[in-house]
Amino acid sequence: MTTRDTPWPDGTPCWVDLMVPDPRMAMDFYGALLGWDFADQGDEAGNYLLCSRQGRNVAGIGAIPPDQAGARAAWTIYLATSDLAKIVAAISESGGNIVMPPMDVMQAGKMAIAADPTGSVFGLWQAVQHTGIQLANVPNSAVWMECITRDFDRAKGFYGTVFGYEFDDMSAGGYSYAALKVGGNVVGGLGQMSSEAPADVPPHWSVYFGVTDTDAAVARVGELGGDVVRPPTDSPYGRMSTVTDNQGSYFVLISVTESA
Repeated sequence: MTTRDTPWPDGTPCWVDLMVPDPRMAMDFYGALLGWDFADQGDEAGNYLLCSRQGRNVAGIGAIPPDQAGARAAWTIYLATSDLAKIVAAISESGGNIVMPPMDVMQAGKMAIAADPTGSVFGLWQAVQHTGIQLANVPNSAVWMECITRDFDRAKGFYGTVFGYEFDDMSAGGYSYAALKVGGNVVGGLGQMSSEAPADVPPHWSVYFGVTDTDAAVARVGELGGDVVRPPTDSPYGRMSTVTDNQGSYFVLISVTESA
C-alpha cells in the first residue's frame, strides 16, 4: 500500500483522470467495478469528480468539453512537476508538443497536456492544494502506469532528457522495455509496442488498476457494458487483462493482494 498527502517527486506519475461524454455513466461503471466513491467539485470546476477509496483520492472523472465534442473517451496520466513552465519549455526543446498550454486549475494546482515526439499524450501537474493520488498499489486503485510507443529509443531519449529518469532495462525476447526510476525508485515503465498491434493503435500511456480477482473483474466489466480487448493472461507481476469501460476508454486490470 502506498499513501501520500504531499506533492509527488518530479517525474512521478501522480494523477490519472478520465474524460468521457457522460460522467454519470462512468460513475455507474467504476463505482460498481472498483467500489469508488465520488465527490462532485461543483459548477465552478465543471462538476469534475474526485474518485476515492477509504477516503483517499485515487482518480478523477470529467466531462469532455463541448468544444471537443467527438473526442475519444480516454484516461490521461499526469507526471508531477514542481516547475511547470520549465518542464513545458524542455518538452518543446526536446521535440515534444504542447497540446494544451499551462493553465491554473483554481486553487488545486497548474496543469498542461503534452505529447512526446513519438505521439504519446500525457498530462503535467504542479500541485498546490491537490497533491494527486493519495492511495495506490492496493486493489481498486492504480498500481502501474506505462508508456507504450512505436519508437522506444526516441521515447527513452526524450523522457530521460526532460524528466531525468534513470532506466532499468527489462527487455527480453526481442521486446524492449525499461522501468522508469526517480531518485532510485521505480515509478513506471516504457515499452516498445508489439509489431502485432493494429496500425491504428497510437502510442499511449496506460493505467493499470489492481483487483483481487482479474477473471471475476473482467466478467463484471462485460456485465457493466465494457469490452475485453485482451483476455486474462498470467504474467510475472499478476494475472492481467486489457479492457474498455462502457464508453470505450482503455485500461488494464491486474491482480494484486490487499497488502500490496
